[in-house]
Amino acid sequence: MGAILGSGDFRYEEDLAWAKLPEGVALQEVPDVVVGPDDRVYLFTRGEYKMLVLNREGELLATWGSDIFDRPHGVSLSHDGTLWCVDDGDHTVRRCTLEGEVLMTLGRPGEPAEAGSGEPFNRPTKVAEEPGTHNLYISDGYGNAKVHKFTPEGERLFSWGDYGTGPGEFNLVHMVATDPEGLVYIADRENHRVQIFDSEGNYLREWTHHLHRPCGIYISAEPLVYIGQLGPTIPVNRDYPNLGARISIHDLTGQQLGWVGGMHPGEEPGQFLAPHGVAVDSRGDIYVGEVSWTDYGRHQDPPREVQSLRKLVRQS
Repeated sequence: MGAILGSGDFRYEEDLAWAKLPEGVALQEVPDVVVGPDDRVYLFTRGEYKMLVLNREGELLATWGSDIFDRPHGVSLSHDGTLWCVDDGDHTVRRCTLEGEVLMTLGRPGEPAEAGSGEPFNRPTKVAEEPGTHNLYISDGYGNAKVHKFTPEGERLFSWGDYGTGPGEFNLVHMVATDPEGLVYIADRENHRVQIFDSEGNYLREWTHHLHRPCGIYISAEPLVYIGQLGPTIPVNRDYPNLGARISIHDLTGQQLGWVGGMHPGEEPGQFLAPHGVAVDSRGDIYVGEVSWTDYGRHQDPPREVQSLRKLVRQS
Protein backbone atom coordinates (compact mmCIF):
# COMPACT_ATOMS: atom_id res chain seq x y z
CA MET A 1 0.00 0.00 0.00
CA GLY A 2 1.05 3.64 -0.18
CA ALA A 3 0.51 7.15 1.08
CA ILE A 4 -2.46 8.26 3.16
CA LEU A 5 -4.32 11.08 1.40
CA GLY A 6 -7.06 13.46 2.51
CA SER A 7 -8.31 14.19 6.01
CA GLY A 8 -11.27 13.82 8.36
CA ASP A 9 -14.04 11.65 6.95
CA PHE A 10 -12.29 11.46 3.59
CA ARG A 11 -9.00 9.68 4.18
CA TYR A 12 -7.70 7.20 1.63
CA GLU A 13 -4.73 4.91 1.28
CA GLU A 14 -3.21 4.75 -2.18
CA ASP A 15 -2.92 1.20 -3.52
CA LEU A 16 -0.18 1.52 -6.12
CA ALA A 17 -0.04 -2.21 -6.87
CA TRP A 18 -3.79 -2.79 -7.27
CA ALA A 19 -3.93 -3.42 -11.04
CA LYS A 20 -2.21 -6.76 -11.68
CA LEU A 21 -1.76 -6.60 -15.45
CA PRO A 22 0.10 -9.30 -17.37
CA GLU A 23 3.33 -8.39 -19.11
CA GLY A 24 2.60 -6.74 -22.43
CA VAL A 25 -0.75 -5.27 -21.41
CA ALA A 26 -0.20 -1.51 -21.32
CA LEU A 27 -2.76 1.16 -20.52
CA GLN A 28 -1.00 4.12 -22.19
CA GLU A 29 -3.59 6.26 -20.35
CA VAL A 30 -7.06 5.88 -18.83
CA PRO A 31 -9.44 8.69 -19.76
CA ASP A 32 -12.33 7.13 -17.83
CA VAL A 33 -13.28 4.32 -15.50
CA VAL A 34 -16.57 2.85 -14.29
CA VAL A 35 -17.50 0.36 -11.59
CA GLY A 36 -20.03 -2.26 -12.64
CA PRO A 37 -21.82 -5.16 -10.95
CA ASP A 38 -19.88 -7.04 -8.25
CA ASP A 39 -17.49 -4.07 -8.08
CA ARG A 40 -15.86 -5.08 -11.33
CA VAL A 41 -13.86 -2.19 -12.73
CA TYR A 42 -13.96 -1.23 -16.42
CA LEU A 43 -10.97 0.76 -17.62
CA PHE A 44 -11.50 2.70 -20.87
CA THR A 45 -7.96 3.08 -22.15
CA ARG A 46 -5.98 4.38 -25.11
CA GLY A 47 -3.64 1.41 -25.18
CA GLU A 48 -3.91 -1.62 -27.45
CA TYR A 49 -6.80 -3.03 -25.41
CA LYS A 50 -9.45 -0.31 -25.23
CA MET A 51 -11.52 -1.86 -22.43
CA LEU A 52 -9.96 -3.81 -19.58
CA VAL A 53 -12.14 -5.58 -17.01
CA LEU A 54 -10.69 -6.16 -13.55
CA ASN A 55 -12.17 -7.65 -10.39
CA ARG A 56 -12.09 -5.91 -7.04
CA GLU A 57 -8.68 -7.45 -6.31
CA GLY A 58 -7.24 -5.91 -9.50
CA GLU A 59 -6.95 -9.16 -11.45
CA LEU A 60 -7.53 -8.90 -15.19
CA LEU A 61 -10.67 -10.79 -16.26
CA ALA A 62 -11.16 -9.72 -19.89
CA THR A 63 -10.19 -7.27 -22.60
CA TRP A 64 -12.22 -6.01 -25.55
CA GLY A 65 -12.78 -3.05 -27.82
CA SER A 66 -9.59 -2.98 -29.86
CA ASP A 67 -11.58 -3.41 -33.07
CA ILE A 68 -14.32 -0.99 -31.99
CA PHE A 69 -12.88 2.22 -30.60
CA ASP A 70 -10.53 4.86 -31.96
CA ARG A 71 -9.92 7.30 -29.10
CA PRO A 72 -11.87 6.43 -25.94
CA HIS A 73 -13.03 9.30 -23.77
CA GLY A 74 -15.98 8.59 -21.45
CA VAL A 75 -17.73 5.47 -20.16
CA SER A 76 -20.92 5.28 -18.06
CA LEU A 77 -22.94 2.46 -16.55
CA SER A 78 -26.54 2.29 -17.77
CA HIS A 79 -29.52 1.42 -15.57
CA ASP A 80 -29.74 -1.98 -17.28
CA GLY A 81 -26.10 -2.90 -16.72
CA THR A 82 -24.84 -2.03 -20.18
CA LEU A 83 -22.15 0.57 -20.88
CA TRP A 84 -22.35 3.88 -22.74
CA CYS A 85 -18.94 4.27 -24.40
CA VAL A 86 -18.06 7.63 -25.94
CA ASP A 87 -15.33 7.81 -28.57
CA ASP A 88 -14.24 11.35 -29.32
CA GLY A 89 -11.86 10.09 -32.00
CA ASP A 90 -14.58 8.72 -34.29
CA HIS A 91 -17.40 10.97 -33.00
CA THR A 92 -19.70 8.25 -31.73
CA VAL A 93 -21.59 7.01 -28.70
CA ARG A 94 -21.95 3.23 -28.44
CA ARG A 95 -24.05 1.17 -26.08
CA CYS A 96 -22.20 -2.07 -25.30
CA THR A 97 -22.77 -5.14 -23.18
CA LEU A 98 -20.33 -5.80 -20.37
CA GLU A 99 -18.72 -8.37 -22.68
CA GLY A 100 -18.20 -5.89 -25.54
CA GLU A 101 -21.10 -6.53 -27.91
CA VAL A 102 -22.23 -3.29 -29.56
CA LEU A 103 -26.01 -2.88 -29.21
CA MET A 104 -26.43 0.66 -30.57
CA THR A 105 -24.33 3.33 -32.21
CA LEU A 106 -25.24 7.02 -32.16
CA GLY A 107 -23.39 9.15 -34.70
CA ARG A 108 -21.59 8.14 -37.87
CA PRO A 109 -18.18 6.58 -37.22
CA GLY A 110 -15.46 8.79 -38.63
CA GLU A 111 -17.95 11.37 -39.93
CA PRO A 112 -18.15 14.30 -37.52
CA ALA A 113 -20.74 17.01 -37.67
CA GLU A 114 -19.27 20.34 -38.74
CA ALA A 115 -17.27 21.83 -35.89
CA GLY A 116 -19.24 24.49 -34.07
CA SER A 117 -22.48 23.62 -35.87
CA GLY A 118 -24.15 22.35 -32.73
CA GLU A 119 -25.26 19.21 -34.54
CA PRO A 120 -24.30 15.86 -32.98
CA PHE A 121 -21.51 14.86 -32.82
CA ASN A 122 -18.12 16.51 -33.03
CA ARG A 123 -15.76 14.90 -30.51
CA PRO A 124 -18.35 14.00 -27.84
CA THR A 125 -17.15 13.23 -24.35
CA LYS A 126 -19.62 11.50 -21.97
CA VAL A 127 -23.16 10.17 -21.40
CA ALA A 128 -25.33 10.46 -18.29
CA GLU A 129 -28.78 8.94 -17.87
CA GLU A 130 -31.83 10.76 -16.55
CA PRO A 131 -33.27 8.91 -13.53
CA GLY A 132 -36.62 7.33 -14.22
CA THR A 133 -36.91 8.01 -17.95
CA HIS A 134 -33.39 6.77 -18.80
CA ASN A 135 -33.13 9.56 -21.36
CA LEU A 136 -29.54 10.40 -22.28
CA TYR A 137 -27.55 13.59 -21.82
CA ILE A 138 -24.51 13.65 -24.10
CA SER A 139 -21.78 16.25 -23.69
CA ASP A 140 -20.45 17.37 -27.07
CA GLY A 141 -17.66 18.28 -26.32
CA TYR A 142 -14.40 19.30 -27.97
CA GLY A 143 -15.84 20.28 -31.37
CA ASN A 144 -19.16 21.70 -30.16
CA ALA A 145 -20.45 23.63 -27.15
CA LYS A 146 -23.61 21.58 -26.69
CA VAL A 147 -25.41 19.15 -24.45
CA HIS A 148 -27.81 16.90 -26.38
CA LYS A 149 -30.76 15.09 -24.86
CA PHE A 150 -31.76 11.80 -26.50
CA THR A 151 -34.33 9.12 -25.80
CA PRO A 152 -32.97 5.68 -24.85
CA GLU A 153 -33.83 4.58 -28.39
CA GLY A 154 -31.58 7.24 -29.92
CA GLU A 155 -34.02 9.99 -30.92
CA ARG A 156 -32.72 13.50 -30.27
CA LEU A 157 -35.13 15.55 -28.18
CA PHE A 158 -33.31 18.88 -27.99
CA SER A 159 -29.90 20.48 -27.42
CA TRP A 160 -28.65 23.46 -25.47
CA GLY A 161 -25.51 25.53 -24.98
CA ASP A 162 -23.23 27.92 -26.85
CA TYR A 163 -19.69 29.20 -26.67
CA GLY A 164 -18.95 31.74 -23.95
CA THR A 165 -18.61 32.37 -20.24
CA GLY A 166 -22.17 33.28 -19.28
CA PRO A 167 -24.90 31.07 -17.79
CA GLY A 168 -25.59 28.14 -20.11
CA GLU A 169 -22.48 28.88 -22.19
CA PHE A 170 -19.45 26.63 -22.30
CA ASN A 171 -15.72 26.66 -22.76
CA LEU A 172 -15.30 22.92 -23.36
CA VAL A 173 -18.24 20.76 -22.35
CA HIS A 174 -16.15 18.06 -20.77
CA MET A 175 -18.19 15.59 -18.72
CA VAL A 176 -21.81 15.22 -17.63
CA ALA A 177 -23.52 13.57 -14.65
CA THR A 178 -27.00 13.49 -13.10
CA ASP A 179 -28.01 13.48 -9.44
CA PRO A 180 -30.88 11.46 -7.87
CA GLU A 181 -33.31 14.35 -8.50
CA GLY A 182 -32.48 14.41 -12.20
CA LEU A 183 -30.46 17.63 -12.24
CA VAL A 184 -27.70 17.77 -14.83
CA TYR A 185 -24.12 18.65 -13.86
CA ILE A 186 -21.70 19.78 -16.56
CA ALA A 187 -17.94 20.03 -16.05
CA ASP A 188 -17.35 23.28 -17.97
CA ARG A 189 -13.63 22.68 -17.96
CA GLU A 190 -11.93 25.77 -19.29
CA ASN A 191 -14.41 28.07 -17.52
CA HIS A 192 -13.24 26.46 -14.23
CA ARG A 193 -16.76 25.67 -13.09
CA VAL A 194 -19.54 23.11 -12.87
CA GLN A 195 -22.88 24.29 -14.24
CA ILE A 196 -26.16 22.76 -13.09
CA PHE A 197 -29.32 22.53 -15.21
CA ASP A 198 -32.81 21.11 -14.92
CA SER A 199 -34.10 18.36 -17.20
CA GLU A 200 -35.19 20.94 -19.80
CA GLY A 201 -31.72 22.44 -20.06
CA ASN A 202 -32.56 25.52 -17.99
CA TYR A 203 -29.61 27.00 -16.12
CA LEU A 204 -30.02 26.84 -12.33
CA ARG A 205 -26.68 27.67 -10.74
CA GLU A 206 -22.96 27.03 -10.89
CA TRP A 207 -20.05 26.06 -8.68
CA THR A 208 -16.86 28.07 -9.05
CA HIS A 209 -15.12 27.66 -5.69
CA HIS A 210 -12.29 25.14 -5.27
CA LEU A 211 -12.31 24.17 -8.94
CA HIS A 212 -9.49 24.24 -11.47
CA ARG A 213 -10.19 22.80 -14.92
CA PRO A 214 -12.79 20.25 -13.74
CA CYS A 215 -12.76 17.17 -15.98
CA GLY A 216 -14.36 14.04 -14.61
CA ILE A 217 -17.52 14.27 -12.53
CA TYR A 218 -19.09 11.35 -10.69
CA ILE A 219 -22.12 11.42 -8.36
CA SER A 220 -22.36 8.56 -5.90
CA ALA A 221 -25.44 7.08 -4.24
CA GLU A 222 -24.78 8.91 -0.94
CA PRO A 223 -24.95 11.35 -2.85
CA LEU A 224 -21.52 12.93 -3.06
CA VAL A 225 -19.94 14.63 -6.06
CA TYR A 226 -16.39 13.62 -6.98
CA ILE A 227 -14.59 15.93 -9.41
CA GLY A 228 -11.30 15.23 -11.18
CA GLN A 229 -9.34 18.43 -11.77
CA LEU A 230 -6.43 19.09 -14.11
CA GLY A 231 -3.49 21.26 -13.20
CA PRO A 232 -2.18 24.33 -15.06
CA THR A 233 -0.38 23.92 -18.38
CA ILE A 234 0.69 27.37 -19.57
CA PRO A 235 4.31 28.34 -18.84
CA VAL A 236 3.56 31.33 -16.61
CA ASN A 237 1.67 29.32 -13.99
CA ARG A 238 2.68 25.71 -14.59
CA ASP A 239 4.71 25.65 -11.37
CA TYR A 240 2.12 27.38 -9.17
CA PRO A 241 1.05 25.24 -6.18
CA ASN A 242 -2.48 24.28 -5.16
CA LEU A 243 -4.00 24.37 -8.65
CA GLY A 244 -5.77 21.21 -9.71
CA ALA A 245 -4.17 17.78 -10.14
CA ARG A 246 -6.58 16.48 -7.50
CA ILE A 247 -9.91 14.85 -6.77
CA SER A 248 -12.29 17.04 -4.78
CA ILE A 249 -15.37 15.77 -2.94
CA HIS A 250 -18.50 17.90 -2.58
CA ASP A 251 -22.06 17.70 -1.30
CA LEU A 252 -24.95 18.65 -3.58
CA THR A 253 -24.76 22.29 -2.50
CA GLY A 254 -21.23 22.47 -3.88
CA GLN A 255 -19.53 22.65 -0.48
CA GLN A 256 -16.13 21.00 -0.65
CA LEU A 257 -15.92 18.28 1.98
CA GLY A 258 -12.45 17.02 1.19
CA TRP A 259 -9.83 16.52 -1.49
CA VAL A 260 -6.93 14.21 -2.32
CA GLY A 261 -3.78 14.93 -4.26
CA GLY A 262 -0.60 16.94 -3.91
CA MET A 263 0.15 20.65 -4.04
CA HIS A 264 1.79 20.06 -7.43
CA PRO A 265 1.26 17.52 -10.21
CA GLY A 266 3.81 14.71 -10.12
CA GLU A 267 4.67 11.04 -10.09
CA GLU A 268 5.38 10.70 -6.37
CA PRO A 269 3.02 8.82 -4.04
CA GLY A 270 0.04 11.02 -3.24
CA GLN A 271 0.39 13.08 -6.41
CA PHE A 272 -1.61 13.02 -9.63
CA LEU A 273 -0.54 14.07 -13.11
CA ALA A 274 -3.84 14.56 -14.93
CA PRO A 275 -6.99 13.28 -13.14
CA HIS A 276 -9.66 12.85 -15.81
CA GLY A 277 -12.17 10.08 -15.00
CA VAL A 278 -13.49 9.14 -11.54
CA ALA A 279 -15.58 6.26 -10.19
CA VAL A 280 -16.42 4.98 -6.71
CA ASP A 281 -17.23 1.40 -5.68
CA SER A 282 -19.67 0.04 -3.10
CA ARG A 283 -17.14 0.45 -0.27
CA GLY A 284 -16.32 4.07 -1.06
CA ASP A 285 -12.97 3.36 -2.70
CA ILE A 286 -12.07 5.77 -5.51
CA TYR A 287 -10.69 4.80 -8.92
CA VAL A 288 -8.98 7.60 -10.83
CA GLY A 289 -8.14 7.47 -14.53
CA GLU A 290 -5.54 9.93 -15.77
CA VAL A 291 -4.68 11.28 -19.23
CA SER A 292 -1.06 11.24 -18.17
CA TRP A 293 0.34 10.31 -21.60
CA THR A 294 -1.38 13.23 -23.32
CA ASP A 295 -0.58 15.67 -20.54
CA TYR A 296 2.89 14.53 -19.54
CA GLY A 297 4.37 11.26 -20.81
CA ARG A 298 4.53 12.09 -24.52
CA HIS A 299 6.44 15.31 -23.73
CA GLN A 300 9.28 13.50 -21.94
CA ASP A 301 12.62 12.81 -23.62
CA PRO A 302 12.29 10.03 -24.53
CA PRO A 303 8.49 9.74 -24.34
CA ARG A 304 7.37 7.16 -21.77
CA GLU A 305 4.21 5.73 -20.32
CA VAL A 306 3.58 6.98 -16.78
CA GLN A 307 1.06 6.23 -14.05
CA SER A 308 -2.49 6.57 -15.36
CA LEU A 309 -4.59 4.65 -12.85
CA ARG A 310 -4.92 5.08 -9.08
CA LYS A 311 -7.00 3.18 -6.56
CA LEU A 312 -7.64 5.01 -3.30
CA VAL A 313 -8.92 2.80 -0.47
CA ARG A 314 -11.24 4.64 1.92
CA GLN A 315 -10.17 4.49 5.55
CA SER A 316 -12.72 3.93 8.30
